[in-house]
Amino acid sequence: MSADALSLCMIVKNEELVLERCLDSAAGLNPEIMIVDTGSTDRTCDLARRYGAQVERFDFSTVDFSAARNLALARARGRWILVLDADEVLDPASQPLIQELVDRGANAGYYFERLNLR
Repeated sequence: MSADALSLCMIVKNEELVLERCLDSAAGLNPEIMIVDTGSTDRTCDLARRYGAQVERFDFSTVDFSAARNLALARARGRWILVLDADEVLDPASQPLIQELVDRGANAGYYFERLNLR
């Protein structure tokens, strides 16, 4: 998979307790990581940068999730976009399938089953 094939886009705020677990779960896909931070006061941005993420600050004084998401999507360079919340993780078994689908590049989008464990 080429470096510009997949971008991981996330909106975060004060996610230092869960962010590393999320980013570790996607690391095998070697995505570009685009983080839009909506006002973290903890170590979230520093942790994201340690993973090579591009971090964009977003003024969230007017709550607008779609504008924050659109900023992440606009900055992403990948042909494919994976959107995760910081408290979500990819099942390791899904990575070969995701990589195959990205490499194939045949469709406009895919939906994945989501399993909530809590």
